[in-house]
Amino acid sequence: MKHLLITGGAGFIGSNFVRHVLAHTDHYVTVLDALTYAGNQDSLAGLDEARMRFVHGSIADSELVDTLVGDADVIVHFAAESHNDNSLHDPRPFLDTNIVGTYVLLEAARKHDVRLHHVSTDEVYGDLELDDPLRFSEHTPYNPSSPYSATKAGSDMLVRAWVRSFGVRATISNCSNNYGPYQHVEKFIPRQITNVIRGIRPKLYGAGLNVRDWIHADDHSSAVLTIIDNGQIGETYLIGADGEKNNKAVVEMILAEMGQGPDAYDHVTDRAGHDLRYAIDATRLRTELGWQPRFPDFAAGLRDTIAWYREHEEWWAPAKDATEAFYARRGQ
Repeated sequence: MKHLLITGGAGFIGSNFVRHVLAHTDHYVTVLDALTYAGNQDSLAGLDEARMRFVHGSIADSELVDTLVGDADVIVHFAAESHNDNSLHDPRPFLDTNIVGTYVLLEAARKHDVRLHHVSTDEVYGDLELDDPLRFSEHTPYNPSSPYSATKAGSDMLVRAWVRSFGVRATISNCSNNYGPYQHVEKFIPRQITNVIRGIRPKLYGAGLNVRDWIHADDHSSAVLTIIDNGQIGETYLIGADGEKNNKAVVEMILAEMGQGPDAYDHVTDRAGHDLRYAIDATRLRTELGWQPRFPDFAAGLRDTIAWYREHEEWWAPAKDATEAFYARRGQ
């Protein structure tokens, strides 16, 4: 049994990881989360309080972080400001959390010699052309295109520097776009699902041809746990489930699954600097560490996700009206 300190554990991907750890291991978990708009303590409701405690606080609080890291065996670092649109509107919180917060964690890991796993994104690599046969690999040069992806690229570099310069025991994973339960309704897939539930027409940026490589959050969780248990210190692993779909196709799949016509959505002005295509080559993770996804079929994972949002309106409804009002002011 290990004691895992999970930063951002009340967020979408972090809370799914907490649930995965408690379901599939005997580890004890401490969740550290600042409970910004994207963090929701209700995402941890019903979990075994004998094996999990929640701490409300910021990863940039060096005194608090030092205390928590001193009691942990492993830091699993999910905490991040992560929404591209928000980073274009106000980049500062992304610097404070993604850069400064990661630095604080690294210094605590260095001081207490605690193993750290840093969770990052494929967006650090920029984007690919729609007709490019290549996919991102561990050797793809960084080319971030938004304040969000730039700060995540910076945090990755900090981790590598602390490994090389100070011997911090860390690994990094860069994952493709996640979907699944407990995702904030500002994000693409849950926004469209909850719009249909509310009788609102889904919204699609531009022509909807931008491609994302989708992975269910439970598969991301199992991959991270595999890297923590078996990954080589100082190495980077890409996490993906071969789920490339363009946004138009995803909206139309949601509409079909929810009994709507294929054209029951509206086009809105495209986002500034909207990356064309992300695609992950997860060969190393699969061959070296033996990981496989539980949801290799995107349609099955999407069906599971739609069912969850239909059954848990009490979880997402409080944020829905404010989210749609925010986008309406932007014409999106």
